[in-house]
Amino acid sequence: MKKFLKVLGYTGVVVLILVNSACKSKNVLVGGEVKSDLRSQRIIDNHYDNDLEFKTMSGRVKINYSDGESSQGVTVSLRMKKDEVIWLSAPLSVIKIMITPDRVQFYNKLDNTYFDGDYSYLEELLGTKLNFQMVQNLLLGQAIIDLRDQKYYAATVSDQYQLKPIRQSDIYKTLFLLEPSNFKMTLQQISQPSALRMLSIMYKNYQKVSGKILPNQIEIKTTDKKHMNQIDIEYNNVVFDKALNFPFSIPSGFKPVELEAI
Repeated sequence: MKKFLKVLGYTGVVVLILVNSACKSKNVLVGGEVKSDLRSQRIIDNHYDNDLEFKTMSGRVKINYSDGESSQGVTVSLRMKKDEVIWLSAPLSVIKIMITPDRVQFYNKLDNTYFDGDYSYLEELLGTKLNFQMVQNLLLGQAIIDLRDQKYYAATVSDQYQLKPIRQSDIYKTLFLLEPSNFKMTLQQISQPSALRMLSIMYKNYQKVSGKILPNQIEIKTTDKKHMNQIDIEYNNVVFDKALNFPFSIPSGFKPVELEAI
């Protein structure tokens, strides 16, 4: 669970800085890039026009985690109510997670611990901004930062649309690749070159369920000078707009988990 929170934290590590930092350096074309026939604003508009519309979503999610030394995997039940709840439950409810726009809650029956707090505590703990929308967007193939907040240069790379900010931050670099047929993300990359740190979210493929396009397999990698972590996510048996409930109750006698700052 601590590792899961660390990955979530790094997903949000640069959002405030990307929006607020003074940006000075301009992009130039590199090898393999060809200027796109579509304007960047048109690509961004199409990305948001193709945002997945649904009320509820449920399915099974296979999650594999590796830190370069060990790996573990589990299949969990997923339930979502768009913009309101993300709910995950491991077999026999051994671990259960519920994320809402206001709170993050989970419990772990393996060590009888729980967490119940708002994002301000997690942001202080993780040293970075974190919110519900970022997690939801990551899971649905949408940009984890708002592409409408700055101007981008558009290019075509390997038959995909590439977006880079016209003015990159001096500290952080971002890059996005989008699938031309549906304008969904195929790659989201945020890096901090000076610290050799990078977050890479690759959408290996998409699936169509009930006429809706959503990710099928997602590969999330975080790297720094000393560590490499990878989470692989695969969706199965997805159903949309079915009546769902989201049961969550912290068992009595459980102790608050001690989370470590990263």
